[in-house]
Amino acid sequence: MQSDTDYASLMRQSLAGDKRAYAQLLANTAAMLRPSLSKRLNNQSEVDDVLQEILLSIHKARHTYDGGRPYKPWAFAIAKFRFQDHLRKIYGDRLRHSAGLEEADFVISDVTESGIAYESIKEEIDKLAKKQAMILTLMHNDGYTSKEIADKIGMKESAVKVAAHRAYKILKKKLES
Repeated sequence: MQSDTDYASLMRQSLAGDKRAYAQLLANTAAMLRPSLSKRLNNQSEVDDVLQEILLSIHKARHTYDGGRPYKPWAFAIAKFRFQDHLRKIYGDRLRHSAGLEEADFVISDVTESGIAYESIKEEIDKLAKKQAMILTLMHNDGYTSKEIADKIGMKESAVKVAAHRAYKILKKKLES
């Protein structure tokens, strides 16, 4: 593996207009980053896509490189941001396309509109994980909203809704059997 001075030298030559040095710099940078990306991503095409984004960002930001500073930390900082952008895109898409909490409304109505009162399933609720049981008790026995519960127990409102949703799914399975 090349030293940081070799990378810095290639970058300075590139900025001076040496196209061969620039091609070599990008090839060396890709070789340096590929193993790290391969460990963190699922497949080779994903690695190639992220690596291409990183190299494109390095190309666009090359004018910001300070020739008196090491190249690798500069390149790794760009790589880190591109990798994080990639993860945000993946997980953001998964969140947008996943079954939302609207699905919980159907599960809630299945459990609550089935004529089953809270008191009659309290025993099953008590068998749930402690936090799930507490959330359902606060919601259905004590009448708190998810926001009030979140404030009361120190969770985010969305986390309370997710916990309730999961608890409803567990209850539904138990009640169906």
